[in-house]
Amino acid sequence: MNLRRYIDHTLLKPTATIADIEQLCKEAVEHHFFSVCVNSSYVKTAKEFLPKDTDVKVCSVIGFPLGATNLKGKIGELLQAKEDGADEFDMVINIGLLKSGKFAEVKHEIMCLKTLANTAILKVIIETCYLSDEEIVKASEIAVEAGADFVKTSTGFGTGGATLEAIELIKNAVNGKAQLKASGGIRDAETAIKYINAGVSRIGTSNGIAIVLGTSAQNNY
Repeated sequence: MNLRRYIDHTLLKPTATIADIEQLCKEAVEHHFFSVCVNSSYVKTAKEFLPKDTDVKVCSVIGFPLGATNLKGKIGELLQAKEDGADEFDMVINIGLLKSGKFAEVKHEIMCLKTLANTAILKVIIETCYLSDEEIVKASEIAVEAGADFVKTSTGFGTGGATLEAIELIKNAVNGKAQLKASGGIRDAETAIKYINAGVSRIGTSNGIAIVLGTSAQNNY
């Protein structure tokens, strides 16, 4: 199993420097990861650090990590990230609206961002640690109805990360109509393989090197 191509090599810490982003990009190229995942302000920087002929993508988070940014703010962030060269987008849903039963508003937000992303991949982060099983299922169904390409478990900034139980709920809810991304707490190859065997197509982690080399994890995400 080629674990390298499952990995979105991630650096979303608020203290991340330009030098840190440069190192992230070098590591992604060296280890042939699928993408680097960065905050939107660093999309242009990452694009500049990556070689022109690389197949490493740049993924930008949107509305991260709380999801509570208003829709106009998320739209503006996505459009700027797209202009700066982002290839993929990982958006956080408005968790409070979901938990308030405002399903149409949550769906509308995802639909708007997917329309603007157009052919670019849109992953929808539902932050499973804050949701009941029923809410995980509902959020996943809404994401699919709104055209999401992936449903993603977590930001890594919540009270918990990915779980196999949540992945099973999401997989059943999307019923093959979207792919799955697990993130948060995946720090070694054994765990990564368990998620892949459970149906995950992408893994968000800051421990990609440890996963592919079998060394000790250095980061929490």
